[in-house]
Amino acid sequence: MLRWLQRRAENIAALMLAVMFCAFVIQIVFRYFFNFPIGWTSELTVVMWLWIVLWGAAFVLKENEEVRFDLIVGAVGRRARIAMGIVASLSLVVLYGASLPAAWKYVSFMKVEKSSYLKIRMDWLFSIFIVFLVAILIRYLWILWHLARGREPEAADISAKAGSGL
Repeated sequence: MLRWLQRRAENIAALMLAVMFCAFVIQIVFRYFFNFPIGWTSELTVVMWLWIVLWGAAFVLKENEEVRFDLIVGAVGRRARIAMGIVASLSLVVLYGASLPAAWKYVSFMKVEKSSYLKIRMDWLFSIFIVFLVAILIRYLWILWHLARGREPEAADISAKAGSGL
């Protein structure tokens, strides 16, 4: 079931990318071929970019695919890696958790504004940030739970190994 949901999240991200690409092409055609710039395509492109980045970070990107600086983590033993993972996860849960009420307040406040061309309420446009925060909080609480039970953090997904020439 979880794998199926992950695939649907990837499908939604791909759909958003397709919408962004089509809007971008329409913008180029109208601006440079018809000498008639249109604003809604630019706005739609920016909105889709915002949603793709936060949607992808929340639901598509796996933990071992995140950018990491793991020189120190890779050089220490198992127990130290678990301890470092607990500190990092706990820090993220505390920081994101502390920011959630203020983020909710700001997104709720933005209902008074609408986008310039598409006339979409800004609270709807920025709601993806709340979804992102909640998803990341759940992810790191899950990771923290596993680390507290002694499970070592996942190794980073390294495509280019040392000495591979890449």
